[in-house]
Amino acid sequence: MFCYQCEQTAQGTGCTKAGVCGKNEDLASLQDTLLIAMKGIAAYGYHAREMGAIDPEVDAFLHEGLFSTLTNVDFDAERFITLNLKAGNMCYKAMELLDKAHTLRFGNPVPTEVFTGTLAGHGIMVTGHDLLDLHELLKQTEGRGVNIYTHGEMLPAHGYPELKKYLHLVGNWGGSWVEQKREFDDFPGAILGTTNCVVKPKDSYRERMFTCGVAGLEGVPHIVDRNFEPIIQKALELPQLLAQEGGKITTGFHHTNVLALAGKIVDAVKQGKIRHFFLVAGCDCPGKGMEYYLELVRAIPKDCVILTLACGKFRFNREEFGNIDGIPRLIDLGQCNNAYSGIQIAVALAGAFECGVNDLPLSIILSWFEQKAVAILLCLLALDVKGIRIGPKPPAFVSPGVFKVLQDAFALKLITNPEDDLAKMLG
Repeated sequence: MFCYQCEQTAQGTGCTKAGVCGKNEDLASLQDTLLIAMKGIAAYGYHAREMGAIDPEVDAFLHEGLFSTLTNVDFDAERFITLNLKAGNMCYKAMELLDKAHTLRFGNPVPTEVFTGTLAGHGIMVTGHDLLDLHELLKQTEGRGVNIYTHGEMLPAHGYPELKKYLHLVGNWGGSWVEQKREFDDFPGAILGTTNCVVKPKDSYRERMFTCGVAGLEGVPHIVDRNFEPIIQKALELPQLLAQEGGKITTGFHHTNVLALAGKIVDAVKQGKIRHFFLVAGCDCPGKGMEYYLELVRAIPKDCVILTLACGKFRFNREEFGNIDGIPRLIDLGQCNNAYSGIQIAVALAGAFECGVNDLPLSIILSWFEQKAVAILLCLLALDVKGIRIGPKPPAFVSPGVFKVLQDAFALKLITNPEDDLAKMLG
């Protein structure tokens, strides 16, 4: 454990074996998990609030959860297990709130092919998660000779009717945030960072990068009140982009249009045409271990369907997977913000087959890196989803004792290797 939240920490630096206050590593781990999950919930709540959607119960829980982690407030591990599962329930409510806010403002997403090259002309690339920022930028650039490109978790924007109607939203550049420095270097236009998933910029593109909202970078101009004129002017001052060939990637599979295929999907399963579903989702991250997800997806048999969301999909979403009787084998549900859609699909399929979610021919394999992924995992556990695999490595803030509880209660597993894991998942 490591705790330095009070003045009485061991040797004035931090408690590493047990807290001076009396808490052990498992209690510290549960508190850390709760704090990290609340950060993720706060992100969803922030996006929803920006569009006028507020849930007082979610707000009240954030107060309760934060208060409970103060020094010398609560030493009951069972209560913190309950609070962590409550955090999962609040994450579900926050994601539902955000989904409704998005669809009310921008319409229900529809499957859309997205161009991955560039068109001749001035350009701005938008990264992050905030669709409201993108919408305002589209409105302010309409008719001004500036093409807009998405990057990273902005890719799903192309599926929303009220965003895709802007003809100068022309494509997606690059992949996940992991490749940001290289991809931003290669993109010659202006760059806008919204919310999270920004990294410290290289000097080579710093002068043409801007931030807005909660995002901020030292030495990078920050746009306030969604007045995007400074970045528009920068884009017009920069040389025009050259036309560059690109492929197509498909996004926009919201649960509303996937569920429209429910009858067809059920029939395909009953006829033996679809053997299994895999939800391969979560964060991309640098370092060893992430190759697992590409190798796994490539090895999944052709009679199986792959659902995906969040930036981890950029490891494999340019691959060609084909379809089963017109049902795409790779279904991109959108951002990490769209995990709600994945849950709705699972619940609906369970209803159609008259069984529980845990009885479905469904395996969930998650990659995680940041706080929203932790909140989503707790959400799935709060819904009593069992047998989830996570990776590429165990989280440092989860103690061995807490992880054993998760293994025993929810059959939570760490990934091993694609071949062995796939064999076990397919039975």
